Amino acid sequence: MAASSSSPSSKNNAAEKPRLSEQEKKNNHIASEQKRREAIRAGFDRLADIVPGMEGQGRSEATVLQATVQYTKDQINERKLLLDTAKQMGIDVSQYELDQDVVKEAASKS
Repeated sequence: MAASSSSPSSKNNAAEKPRLSEQEKKNNHIASEQKRREAIRAGFDRLADIVPGMEGQGRSEATVLQATVQYTKDQINERKLLLDTAKQMGIDVSQYELDQDVVKEAASKS
């Protein structure tokens, strides 16, 4: 007796779940892409809500990203100033130090 190449359980799964038509595949792809774009849009909206100065601004992705980068750099620079002040007061801040490459990048103008 020759062994069958497919098991009974795989035949049952195939019978229960028919292959999608090309139109169904296309519709699924479109729905997935719309969901992905909506998630990105929601993320940019959240960033625009968090970053100061974005109220009343255009919500283009480039504008939101530029403002977010600048805000992050400002926060890093402010943190460095606070850590430097604490050091001058004799406080051990070693556990709060940022990587020097991050500090240098935040200090850059671009």
